[in-house]
Amino acid sequence: MALTFDDGPWPGATPAVLEILAHEGVRATFFWIGQQLERYPDLARQVVTEGHAVGNHTYSHRSAASPLEVAAQEIERTSALIERVTGVRTTLFRPPGGHLENGLVKYALERGYVVVMWSALSGDTDPKYSAAEIVNNVLGRVRAGSIVLLHDGGGDRSRTLAALPELIERLRAEGYRFVTVPQLLESGEVDTHPWATTGP
Repeated sequence: MALTFDDGPWPGATPAVLEILAHEGVRATFFWIGQQLERYPDLARQVVTEGHAVGNHTYSHRSAASPLEVAAQEIERTSALIERVTGVRTTLFRPPGGHLENGLVKYALERGYVVVMWSALSGDTDPKYSAAEIVNNVLGRVRAGSIVLLHDGGGDRSRTLAALPELIERLRAEGYRFVTVPQLLESGEVDTHPWATTGP
């Protein structure tokens, strides 16, 4: 299974997530917003240096309808930033909010990106969920090959940070092994319920 983190890089939260992952010996996948990458390139380089995979989450976290030229700017600008800052050329794309019909996914697929969704939603951006409930949300939805949606950016991630060590411990106790999204795709064992990836 793969842990994924959206909306970073983010000061405070991203280094804290990295510290937990390093302590637990877990590799994850981070989907970056281009604007955040411009602000915090050192954090992005740290993510890559520590062996995690990275993907494109648009330049401005755009979820509105996006004609071709807008989609191109949102996606290609971010991919160029990722490569310039980290040296990584990614083909992974995750649409903000999981919106599939606003033009971004169409553009991404036409350009050979793999659209990476999720199959286990943590709910960690919803303030009604405590850290314990975030853990239970994932445990109630996860199965072999799952892609788990978490966040290291977008605001106060204290509940995510509180949940993460317990989540990893309990998933390990259930026999799960943690891989990056590219490793999961290579294995051919992606859980696509309700959906996880689209494309070649």
